[in-house]
Amino acid sequence: MKSTEQTDNRIIRLATYASVAVAAALIALKLFGWWITHSVSLQASLIDSLLDAFASFLNMIAVYHALKPADKEHRFGHGKAESLAALGQALFIGGSSLWLLHEAYNRALTHEPIESTGLGIGIVTLAIVITLFLVAFQKYVVKKTGSNAIAADMLHYRSDILINIAVVISLVCAELFSVTAIDPIFGVIIGVYILWCAWTIMLQAFNVLMDRELDDEEREKILAIIKSHPEVVSVRDLRTRSSGLQQFFQLHLVMNPDLSLREADLVADEVEVEMMKAYPKSQVMIRLVPEIPEKEIPSSRA
Repeated sequence: MKSTEQTDNRIIRLATYASVAVAAALIALKLFGWWITHSVSLQASLIDSLLDAFASFLNMIAVYHALKPADKEHRFGHGKAESLAALGQALFIGGSSLWLLHEAYNRALTHEPIESTGLGIGIVTLAIVITLFLVAFQKYVVKKTGSNAIAADMLHYRSDILINIAVVISLVCAELFSVTAIDPIFGVIIGVYILWCAWTIMLQAFNVLMDRELDDEEREKILAIIKSHPEVVSVRDLRTRSSGLQQFFQLHLVMNPDLSLREADLVADEVEVEMMKAYPKSQVMIRLVPEIPEKEIPSSRA
């Protein structure tokens, strides 16, 4: 188990390094393409890559800290470093998208021409190919490790592919049909999309920082795993939360009061093992509670 976890951590870190390297290459390509074409949609794509680079860099740092084991000062680990970085990303991305919308509006008023569209199309197409390779690698990492951090980063680069396709369409329209009005339109669309992504990232980070419960489907799955043990009578006060790559579960396990403490403890261990199989990066805290018949429960005073 330890060796598997170390391998997963190494692959996750490699994925963060790859995303930063690809982001740097895309920035260089798109900066050159924007400089020669003056396309606002390519400018929008450049800004998106700058945001991706910033997000990937923060993600790399956050993952480095999130993968650190728990210590005496951080008993629950360092997973929330990832969410703190995400909040910073959201604020930065939101501000940049507003600036992009302003630029697209100005371009719509001035109608500046787009130049060297053929070279621009080639540059953006190359960017799409590079990004496809990165997304394929990230998909492999997510499938193998279940990393939420890499899954979120992969979402950035998938959107980058869609944005680059929109840029190619814009440049083709300018090259073949001399239609330049579509360029600021795509700039606005991309700006709105980036703003929406920033809002989504902020909400996800806020939910983790506020210890929001896992969704109902996950909770039902957890309860089914616990109740599948024949010695478990019921489950009370199930509490769930996530932090980085880890999930934390707290619950009261109700069992037959005739069981000895040793027997009850063995049942709790078996339940924990089954939960760890379904959620390998989780921590499970179980309190043992004896079943008390209703007639023996003292009535509460008003």
